[in-house]
Amino acid sequence: MTSATELPAAAPADDETGSTGLGSSPLRTDALPKALGIYPYAADLWAEGLLWGAVLRSPHPHARIVSVDTSAALAVPGVHAVVTAADLPAGADGAPVVADRPVLASAVVRHHGEAVAAVAADHPDTARLAAAAILVEYEVLEPVTDPEAAFHAPPLHPDGNLLRHLPLRTGDPDAVGEIVVEGLYQVGRQDPAPIGAEAGLAVPRPDGGVELHLSSTDPHGDRDRTAACLGLEPDRVRLVVTGVPGADTDREDLSFQVTLALLALRTGRPVKMTLTRAESFQAHATRHPALLRYRHHADAEGKLVKVEAQILLDGGAYADVSAEALAAAVAFSVGPYTCPNVFVDAWAVRTNNPPAGRMRGEGALQTCFAYESQLDQLAKQLGVDPVEIRRRNAMSTGDPLPTGQAVTCPAPVTALLDALAESPLPALPLDDPEADWLLPGGPGGAGDPAAVRRGIGYAVGMVHMLGAEGEDEVSTATVRVSGDHATVICAAVDAGQGFATLARQIVQSVLGVSEVYIAPVDSDQSAAGPAARGRHTWVSGGAVERAALMVRHQMLQPIAADFGMSVELLTISDGKITSYDGVLGMPVSQALEGRELWATAQCRPHPTEPLDPETGQGDAFVSIAFCAMRAVVDVDIELGAVRVVDVTVAQDVGRALNPRQIENRIEGAVAQGVGLALLENLRTEHGIPLNASLTGYRLPTALDTPDIRIAALLEERDVVAPFGAKAVSAAPAVVAPAAVAAAVRAATGLPVGRLPILPEDAILA
Repeated sequence: MTSATELPAAAPADDETGSTGLGSSPLRTDALPKALGIYPYAADLWAEGLLWGAVLRSPHPHARIVSVDTSAALAVPGVHAVVTAADLPAGADGAPVVADRPVLASAVVRHHGEAVAAVAADHPDTARLAAAAILVEYEVLEPVTDPEAAFHAPPLHPDGNLLRHLPLRTGDPDAVGEIVVEGLYQVGRQDPAPIGAEAGLAVPRPDGGVELHLSSTDPHGDRDRTAACLGLEPDRVRLVVTGVPGADTDREDLSFQVTLALLALRTGRPVKMTLTRAESFQAHATRHPALLRYRHHADAEGKLVKVEAQILLDGGAYADVSAEALAAAVAFSVGPYTCPNVFVDAWAVRTNNPPAGRMRGEGALQTCFAYESQLDQLAKQLGVDPVEIRRRNAMSTGDPLPTGQAVTCPAPVTALLDALAESPLPALPLDDPEADWLLPGGPGGAGDPAAVRRGIGYAVGMVHMLGAEGEDEVSTATVRVSGDHATVICAAVDAGQGFATLARQIVQSVLGVSEVYIAPVDSDQSAAGPAARGRHTWVSGGAVERAALMVRHQMLQPIAADFGMSVELLTISDGKITSYDGVLGMPVSQALEGRELWATAQCRPHPTEPLDPETGQGDAFVSIAFCAMRAVVDVDIELGAVRVVDVTVAQDVGRALNPRQIENRIEGAVAQGVGLALLENLRTEHGIPLNASLTGYRLPTALDTPDIRIAALLEERDVVAPFGAKAVSAAPAVVAPAAVAAAVRAATGLPVGRLPILPEDAILA
């Protein structure tokens, strides 16, 4: 078997100073192999005696399974095993968070593409043909696809159709404002559309267990859930993280992992499975579609008096993280603004639509679009500049969320808005026939250039970092130093956020060691938790720092004792140990010569609590990050074509640990947000996706991505966070759709109440 998860040695720095410590921008260790196309992904795995897996999926969004006949599949030459739900231990259900999703459907299918059976064969085409030969008799049931109808529809699941109801009550319900604006907003179903193939390899072990090689973002969680579904002890399942191509969501659904392992155990041979693009659209979770009704009350100056809202999230067929997404939607329903009276009712419901799950800013993105649209309405009624209306209501450090939790971290909302206001606007389109590609629609796509209108829109948003509502966040890391190099052992998966680079920088800063290696991640290491909500920058980075500091003390203690001083009087800089008085100057390599030092440490942030189920009150979040954005668009008001010209970002980062990496993450998040604003929507009809392919599902290309400029990376350190840093990826993805919608609204004068914005939403009759 070949598996290349070992990262290369630390790459040379590419910043001007040559520094590789915190605050510099060294090159990512995987940048060059990925750019050259030689980086090994999970789809590249191979093993001796390999078999191939394939899955039979339901063609119906809702149906009762009457019978499953696998005899024809077993008769296909080259087939080694066929498995169904009957081959799993009794009650073997599993889901990323809530155990309500069957690995293989047994009695009922609840969404189109749900896994029903799986095959292992000696060739991938044979496996697919055999899967297609499985005969399943269905009793087709009427699907529930309207989330509003789910409240009164027959239960789709033993747990019912209501995944969570969360009310929020604070202040005076009878309060009214002099000005009232209302709106109804819709957010479509954005698919993560991972470019890398969803693939994996399972290898049976001599002890009756199984080893999984997957591009998992939560190796210990996936291991434990897989073991539970297979009826094995966790130590009988080992998960090796292999070739993660970058992720803005969970990589694979649990059904994929358990089915792969089951086939390997049944055949006694390694089994590899690579999902087709159509299967990826069927299997993985999407962003929660949402319906939001808002009413804002304000006084004559535009200060918010009361916000009322109803929020409905479509969770699809299974629970996944719908409860968590709903909590974020409710807590951030007013946005980064202060309002004394807030009354919200929010629901997440079950339907027969594709399952919804974790994507950047789940819950927060949907409400950001709504409350920012409301503020634009309010500014228009008052005749106030959109930036000014936001300044008048901006949250500051110490202000409470509607949940009653005080925002103790830096909340520089006004400073972010000021940075945008001071940033110059892009030039107007050139009046040049040869520059028609600058117009909406590209060459020949635009009508009369005189029909093009420019719009400028603003939006501000917020996201929480780490887990919420009492979720225990902890990570463990080991730092080992030998000779002139160090090794970091931490099960934190680098899913594109750059943790491997950050871990190198931390060790280089603390220990002055130039060569730092990051050990491959597997579930035999101590747990570090999932790669979500920027948690690895905080908890895993904090664990690496603490372990490195412990090694530093071990290294400096004998030196300090020899010179009759405390360790605190010694510093490490540029690979050299120096004393406060300048008497001592020793290279780190000399201090480490012939020694091997190591330490293991944990990082766990302060605890949180669940939101009160009656009032929505509670200290549910560890910390919050803020982002402000200005979007400039050109709109052809006759054709409805929209071109995003420029997006300018001001972001609260706490501390810029790697400025170039931060800028890259912001650029990627903005591109994702622009995609949702104008292009991306997994359309369904009666629960069946209509555009489940990369030709039908429109993703932004380089030509759709605007110029992205950073107006400010505000570095006001969060004192409770390791290094004072905040996560950076989710907040721009949350804000970008709202900013683009505001710009289209400014260009056309139309309300723009849904995402993505369709051509008919931007046409002036």
